[in-house]
Order: sequence, then C-alpha cells, then structure tokens
Amino acid sequence: MNIFYNLEGVGDTLMMVIQDGELENRTFEKKGDLVRVYDKESGETLGYNLFAASKYGHITDNGAVEMTEDVKTLIKKAFDENDFNLDISLKSEATFVVGYVQEKVKHPNADKLNICRVKVGEERLQIVCGAPNVEQGQKVVVAKVGAVMPSGLVIKEAVLRGVESYGMICSAKELALQDAPTEKGILVLEDTYEVGSAFPLS
Repeated sequence: MNIFYNLEGVGDTLMMVIQDGELENRTFEKKGDLVRVYDKESGETLGYNLFAASKYGHITDNGAVEMTEDVKTLIKKAFDENDFNLDISLKSEATFVVGYVQEKVKHPNADKLNICRVKVGEERLQIVCGAPNVEQGQKVVVAKVGAVMPSGLVIKEAVLRGVESYGMICSAKELALQDAPTEKGILVLEDTYEVGSAFPLS
C-alpha cells in the first residue's frame, strides 16, 4: 500500500492506494470522513481516502507518506471512529533497498537494455535496466514494486520489449540525493552496504 498526503495541493486528505483498477469500474462507500474505493465487479478494495485527516493525528510528510508508528495509529483511529473494518496491512516494509547485481545479460530485443538478476535479501529480482554503467558484482539501490520515487512515480511490474521487470535500479538523481551527478548512470554503492537493508533517502 502507498500513502500520499499533500495539504497544499490536495487538501487535508490522506490517500491510501492499495492497487490500480479500471476507472469505469470504480465505486465508493463513504462513512463519516473515510471513503472506501472499490471495484464494483470484483468487490476488491482499491484504496481509501481519509478526509480531515489531521483530526486523527499529525502528518509531517508531503507527498509519499512513510508508514511510521504515528501514521499507523492515525489510520487505526480513523477506521475505528468511522466504523470501518481495518482490512489493510499496516506492515512497514522498505521499498528502497540495497541490491547486489548477480548477473547481467544483454536484452534480446533492445541494444541499450540489459536484464539484471539482483539479490535483495532473500529475494532475487529480474530488473531490466538501461543504465550504461550497470555491471555484475555491483551493490546498487533498488526501488521495489510499490516504491514511490521522489518524483511521485510509482514503481510497477512492467514488460519492457517483451521481458518482465520487477523494480528499478536507481541513479542518484532519480533518488533526489544531494549533489547527484548530472551524467547518466546508476548509483553504485560502497561495499560496506548490506544487501537487503533499507536504503535511506534522507
């Protein structure tokens, strides 16, 4: 689940996005300040919008919201006071992690793309990468599926020129890191970073 809050741009509304759905199939159920967005054909919940969010707790983030203990408490309070069952996971899971490029092979259908097998803790992800400096043996920053980039882009599963890709190997510029180089290329980390650990963006 991705959470967003932009007081100036959207107003005092906390948006909880669980999954995409066809726009024409979306419908709503409202109780008090909380609105459930769901697919009218399958009944699956797509997300929730919490209006007057600041009534339930303090939100410091602008844009993507981190699932802190304070945010969890806010969400639980909102569901309880608006008579909704809490049917969403509030588990905190890092979406930007340190990865290790175990393998790099050329994409069969694109000259400038490579298919990388990247270890991120217990998982091994297949990621299609177009960076000119990606190489086997590097430690890199991986934005996993569901990650929200500083630009607002949400990372999704994709098929690039016929090859499935499950995440993105990031550049310093894409991560909005201070003093990011202007030339193209992924951020290559020092060997001291632990594979699978969360990578802090600030």
